[in-house]
Amino acid sequence: MTEVKVIGAGLAGSEAAWQLAQRGFSVRLYEMKPAKMSPAHHCADFAELVCSNSLRGDRLENAVGLLKEELRRLGSLIMTCADATRVEAGGCLAVDRYGFSGMVTEKIRNHPNITVVSEEVTEVPEEPVIIATGPLTSDELSNAIAAYFGHADYLHFFDAAAPLVSRESINMDYAWFASRYDRGSADYINCAMSKEEYTDFVRELASAQEAEVHGFEDKNVFEGCMPVEVMARRGEDTLRYGPLKPVGLKDPKSGKEPYAVVQLRQDNAAGNIYNIVGFQTHLKFPEQKRVFSMIPALHDAEFLRYGVMHRNTFLNSPQLLDATYADRRNPMVAFAGQMTGVEGYVESCASGYLAAVSMAARLNGEPIPDFSNLTAIGALAHYISDASVTAFQPMNVNFGIIAPLEQRIKGKANKNLAIANRALAHLQMIMNGDRYEDHH
Repeated sequence: MTEVKVIGAGLAGSEAAWQLAQRGFSVRLYEMKPAKMSPAHHCADFAELVCSNSLRGDRLENAVGLLKEELRRLGSLIMTCADATRVEAGGCLAVDRYGFSGMVTEKIRNHPNITVVSEEVTEVPEEPVIIATGPLTSDELSNAIAAYFGHADYLHFFDAAAPLVSRESINMDYAWFASRYDRGSADYINCAMSKEEYTDFVRELASAQEAEVHGFEDKNVFEGCMPVEVMARRGEDTLRYGPLKPVGLKDPKSGKEPYAVVQLRQDNAAGNIYNIVGFQTHLKFPEQKRVFSMIPALHDAEFLRYGVMHRNTFLNSPQLLDATYADRRNPMVAFAGQMTGVEGYVESCASGYLAAVSMAARLNGEPIPDFSNLTAIGALAHYISDASVTAFQPMNVNFGIIAPLEQRIKGKANKNLAIANRALAHLQMIMNGDRYEDHH
């Protein structure tokens, strides 16, 4: 039985290990936790969700909803565990973070073809190997990967996690349960702010003291996970058009949309912990308490975890990797997860899946499945491997990277749904082993 090493048991590594094991390979899964923990990790389980507990939108008109459906149909471990541990969040797929990670860990540890090795890897191992050590790859392994590629052409940015508050400490006199536009069930706690309250809040937020983060500058912030205080500094209305937008949320007390709304989302199955949506931050802890308590519903909030800022590291993938996440020079060495420049939980899972099934096909001497940019999973892989990209930045899945339709369809939602249905039809043909003739 051929042995494949997988380094890192996050979402990408866990998915890769599972897919290889399911295809009959012996997998040695290396994970440094719990012997060594990164600044963002808090538990010993695999596939730990270090930021939000949401895997984002679940509708097919949403690109990440399409990606999730593709992964479900392909037998993804991560999606199986996410669906089994979901908590209500309107039109989003959110999970009980500890229940989810616990289920992934149990399934991995109980698979007869997977051996878990609890130690840190500091060198690029012998092939075949998939390296999925995430955005928090240790300095030693980062240096080893740079040496492996022959240069230190790494990029880095900073990522942030939002604070958590206890449900019982939220003042519901200033808040109500609802989902935007009343879609799905009323799963968010919406905290209203008047114009005066919002203006005061933004002023204090923009001038609040930040924790020391070496090398942090606004221009280096990745737009998809921008600290809330950075948004506040970009203009008084930036937050009102971002995470605090009131659109589609009517206060039942007044029957009108408030000036601004802070949303809280359930973070665990018990429903006693909520996270402040979009409030990734690297303010000092006392400053978080002071400023975030200016939100009327959170005036007396109990903060169970403050927001934290941590370093993210990713490869210059367009110059280094192919559309199967493998080294262009040696496809028996592959990478997966956020270190490849895919951004987000589901995207990391998708990269782990594709890296694993591609390596399995190579090892078996079989054709590598070509998902192409007609599918969300294929489009992500094509994005990170597009050698024409010169200023590479991490990317969430979106319809802009999926091949456009040949016919015009009126309405964005209708167009997106048509792209999604075409993607799922193409995926089914691949799963059936059929060729799909298309100029893309």
